[in-house]
Amino acid sequence: MSLFGTSSGFGTGGTGVFGSTTTDSHNPMKDVEVTSPPDDSISCLAFSPPTMPGNFLIGGSWANDVRCWEVQDNGQTVPKAQQMHTGPVLDACWSDDGSRVFTASCDKTAKMWDLNSNQAIQIAQHDGPIKAIHWIKAPNYSCIMTGSWDKTLKFWDTRSPNPMMSLQMPERCYCADVVYPMAVVATAERGLIVYQLENQPSEFRRIESPLKHQHRCVAIFKDKQNKPTGFALGSIEGRVAIHYINPPNPAKDNFTFKCHRSNGTNTTTPQDIYAVNAIAFHPVHGTLATVGSDGRFSFWDKDARTKLKTSEQLDQPITACCFNHNGNIFAYASSYDWSKGHEYYNPQKKNYIFLRNAAEELKPRNKKW
Repeated sequence: MSLFGTSSGFGTGGTGVFGSTTTDSHNPMKDVEVTSPPDDSISCLAFSPPTMPGNFLIGGSWANDVRCWEVQDNGQTVPKAQQMHTGPVLDACWSDDGSRVFTASCDKTAKMWDLNSNQAIQIAQHDGPIKAIHWIKAPNYSCIMTGSWDKTLKFWDTRSPNPMMSLQMPERCYCADVVYPMAVVATAERGLIVYQLENQPSEFRRIESPLKHQHRCVAIFKDKQNKPTGFALGSIEGRVAIHYINPPNPAKDNFTFKCHRSNGTNTTTPQDIYAVNAIAFHPVHGTLATVGSDGRFSFWDKDARTKLKTSEQLDQPITACCFNHNGNIFAYASSYDWSKGHEYYNPQKKNYIFLRNAAEELKPRNKKW
């Protein structure tokens, strides 16, 4: 029986009559630990595409490296390879065939890592750190999209030192997502731009932010026909906005919800409010996961507008998350995000990546008729 199969009890935790048998706060959910995690804060995680047999996970870190692990069916993780930048790696993604990994760094470059030859070459250059990188596979072209703190969004065909296209943004890129034929970029000063990617990339619409605080993460979601139809946007103020591009009833269909806050919904006592560090949509169910500076992950059903689960609290923030291609595995990274400044940085504290069986917990709620 495969550990990540639907019938497995993997990740449910071994709780006895008197609750948990150990008081291990670095892994309270008793999830599988990835071996040889990075030596500094983990900025991004991405699983291999469905075209590849098996599951491979990449993770980028502030130790200037990107690592690749094979995740076996029994849950064992095998470190396969790593590549370096000369500055922290802020984002990473896969090509659609799984043969290459693309990495974006504070060293103002993006690299293409050929996994077969284990060679990495520079394919992009900006005038500032590159915060977001995404592979675009269109019927008539394929390219890499990079979003930078130099306020440009650039598109590269990976063979030329010059971009195919460069689009000016009003502010620095803070986060982005791509689901062809749509891209969305969230910037500093609460900027929000949607791009259409058919034929060639172009700006489609600027949207007034549904959130009042700094944008932190964004993820596109699809409709029942598997077409991108909107996005979830997370902010530093413990809140997520669900925003449809062309909803039948904008006032009713678009909404925001609070998350990653202390003492739940009890508003009489002061709340600690934490950043939403990452959002990921389940590839099968369309439900979503959020992770935050409070050291918790939560699973949500946006259509039923309900929370499906919240984890126990880890002893440090969760900085990144992702699902594998069939949604059976949820990966999340535990490391310091500097949300409480240098006073709370402990160099002795290790960084972790955990894997959890996500097959059952992200099933949508039955609709109330």
